[in-house]
Amino acid sequence: MKRLRTPAYYTLRGGTYIGDSRELLEELPDSSVNLVVTSPPFALQRQKEYGNLDQHEYIDWFLEFGRIVHRKLRDDGSFVVDFGGAYMKGVPARSLYNFRVLIRMVDELGFFLAEDFYWFNPSKLPSPIEWVNKRKLRVKDSINTVWWFSKTEWPKSDITKVLAPYSDRMKKLIEDPDNFYTPKIRPSGHDIGKGFAKDNGGSIPSNLLQISNSESNGQYLSGCKTVGIKGHPARFPAKLPEFFIRMLTEPDDLVIDIFGGSNTTGKVAESEGRRWMTFEALPEYVAASAFRFLEKGIDAGKIQDLYNKIVSGKSVNIEDYRKQTALVL
Repeated sequence: MKRLRTPAYYTLRGGTYIGDSRELLEELPDSSVNLVVTSPPFALQRQKEYGNLDQHEYIDWFLEFGRIVHRKLRDDGSFVVDFGGAYMKGVPARSLYNFRVLIRMVDELGFFLAEDFYWFNPSKLPSPIEWVNKRKLRVKDSINTVWWFSKTEWPKSDITKVLAPYSDRMKKLIEDPDNFYTPKIRPSGHDIGKGFAKDNGGSIPSNLLQISNSESNGQYLSGCKTVGIKGHPARFPAKLPEFFIRMLTEPDDLVIDIFGGSNTTGKVAESEGRRWMTFEALPEYVAASAFRFLEKGIDAGKIQDLYNKIVSGKSVNIEDYRKQTALVL
């Protein structure tokens, strides 16, 4: 195993690396990673600026990464992948590429499907334009499939770390179960008592994750505006990796994103006290992603300097820029 190359930028807990994820993964010890959570370029028919492949090529391409990830995961590790849906070329019929990936990951690479999740993004724009907006033949596509793969049948997991807030009705039931609820027997014969009225700190979440993806401000986009570049066109919201990082890892576990983009995963992992590594092939995306780790108040010159250094190939300690931020506040 080769020593991992120098990060483009780093913090006390992790770093971002420029290069092909397949090569970077190979530099890690086998059975060393707790969680890989990522959102790869989708297999869309229309080319996007961040790169994507034809749907038929895509599956073989993605399995190259999956094969390596399987070796690098610990036995209780997980691989969580966000896949967007797509249509077949030229017709209003859905592609099955994301389901074909799922089946081949299990049948050929030895992964287990721990659970399937569905990310509902209520702020997603109506698409595809041809079938939804113009011809009005299909409803808007607001769901992404999120596959939770595991290396063995028993991955590390703790749903008490991701409990959802109780509804107002449930809060009333917990406060006064005798006056608010009368136990009944369901048609199935199941006897529902009052035992579930116990306060467990929250309700069990479902595998339908309703998370809006409508970031319009924040340090990342502010930094991009400062240096005159566009933000990454396919960012996912922080609450998506946050859910899986909290549920599937513990503090100091290693979390990796193999398609880093704007490095939402790394920032969340840092905030949650996890060690992290992010891999991204394009230096411009990597340089801009460093803005996520800055605080408000840093001047434009320092932001531009940070971006220029990373693009030019220098390795930057983000902590130095945090200290500089503190000085100007």
